[in-house]
Amino acid sequence: MPDFCSCGAQLAPDSLFCHKCGKPQREILEPEPEVVPEAVSTAPIAEAPPVAPPASVELNFHNPIAVRVAATVALIATLLSWIPALNIVLWVAAGFSAVYLYRRRTGAFLNVRAGVRLGWITGVLMFVITTVIFTLTVIPAAANGSIANMFRSQFKNASDPNVQEALRMLETGPGLATILLATLFMLFCFITLLAMAGGALGAKMVGSKN
Repeated sequence: MPDFCSCGAQLAPDSLFCHKCGKPQREILEPEPEVVPEAVSTAPIAEAPPVAPPASVELNFHNPIAVRVAATVALIATLLSWIPALNIVLWVAAGFSAVYLYRRRTGAFLNVRAGVRLGWITGVLMFVITTVIFTLTVIPAAANGSIANMFRSQFKNASDPNVQEALRMLETGPGLATILLATLFMLFCFITLLAMAGGALGAKMVGSKN
């Protein structure tokens, strides 16, 4: 049976609108919009570049923290080292203490080689301070002959030819200067070597990760 619009026009089969008045003939269902899934990116995620560890600071006289720590320890150890019985112990303890204080101040771990270097810096500064004190106390005494007289009184009965030769050297200016320089050289070797040993011991015990 043919369909008719309310306006009286005959409708074509399955028509959606009246061709005469344009009236809709049935409810039009709008299709739901198709949800398009978002494309998952397969591109590789760029990784952040690795952060380089901070460069280690060299232990030398250009390191202000190392110099300050070593100078403080060297001054205290030198002032106490004039007690004869404490010399060797203090020189070793100075290298050990420098490593310990540097480790506490910076948080840096020191291997044995770094401990030896810090001990050497401490030893050099101790020798410099010792040389200044030595110059201020011994040189004036040597100039007025007090040192020569002291050695002659102590070794006046010595029969060793080497002792007699040393006493004769003390009576001359060049000989006295040679003995004083030799004494300073021996002090440098003893102080720096013992401080380096203390620094190595400190690095082994308190300065390393293990």
